[in-house]
Amino acid sequence: MKEIEKMLSGFEYNSRDPELLELYSSCKKKLHTLNTALADETDRRDLLASLFGSLGEGAWIESPFYCDYGKFIRIGAHCFIHTQAVLLDSNTITLGDQVLIGPGVHIYTAYHPLASKDRLRPGGAAYVTQSKPVQIGDRSWIGGGVRIMPGVNIGKDCTIGAGSIVTKDIPDGVLALGNPCKVVRSIE
Repeated sequence: MKEIEKMLSGFEYNSRDPELLELYSSCKKKLHTLNTALADETDRRDLLASLFGSLGEGAWIESPFYCDYGKFIRIGAHCFIHTQAVLLDSNTITLGDQVLIGPGVHIYTAYHPLASKDRLRPGGAAYVTQSKPVQIGDRSWIGGGVRIMPGVNIGKDCTIGAGSIVTKDIPDGVLALGNPCKVVRSIE
């Protein structure tokens, strides 16, 4: 099994694999263009479409924007991602339609064992990495500065309060906030 297949399947993988490093490098070149150029809307849209696995109609991403590979991110129609977003896509990140992502939101898919004896390989240069996908349902709003951990699914029609750290799944149609993020009430 190739390292990219291991990564997307949730198995331990080598993040320094040549194929993954090439994908990473290609992504960083596109991000540099995106984050520094004043491209017109058509050029910007073409660049974003080449960066992501899928990009829905009317989606907009404010610069600067950061990700690892890009191609594992799926963005639904009419999504808005505000400035300084970090989507670390060592696995799939799926945003439904009309999702709003506030400024400075971070979404993580990679994780490492807690114990250093389990996390580090002999020689000190390699480390154990695994990943889990993240999904955000249609019409959800993720407030500024939120952190979403690997494997989390946020339901449809949710609001996640600014500054929250989301460590567990959130059901449809709720307001959730805090550290750790907890459901406060349903939203009518």
